[in-house]
Parts: sequence; structure tokens; C-alpha cells
Amino acid sequence: MSCPRLSVPDLPLDELMTRWPGTVRVFLRHRMLCVGCMVSPFHTITDACREYHLNEDAFLTELMEAAGLM
Repeated sequence: MSCPRLSVPDLPLDELMTRWPGTVRVFLRHRMLCVGCMVSPFHTITDACREYHLNEDAFLTELMEAAGLM
């Protein structure tokens, strides 16, 4: 089974943070409650950005940098 890309649109946040633990600090820096949230198995980056009124492209870039993918 291959590892999904961080930018896959339907990747749940809990899986994202498990596969790339360095991304947790990005969520915390933005004061997002996604870390440990019961909804994180169902929410995606798009959902979180919509909920917190963040620019999705900029946020994704931050996540990719934190994950060491850039």
C-alpha cells in the first residue's frame, strides 16, 4: 500500500498528522483545534481551512514545508 500525498483532497486530518507529525505544529500555530479533535478522522484540509477562514493554498504550503516535502 502506497503512502498518500499530503495534498490529496480527501485525506483525513488525523491521517495527515499521523503520517507527517511535523504538521501538528502548523495547526497549533494557527490556533486550530484539529489536533486531537474527534472530527479530524472526517475533516480534510479544505474543511479545516473553510472552518478557520484560511487560504488553503498558503496553508497547504505550510503543511508541506513542515512535513519536509518542499
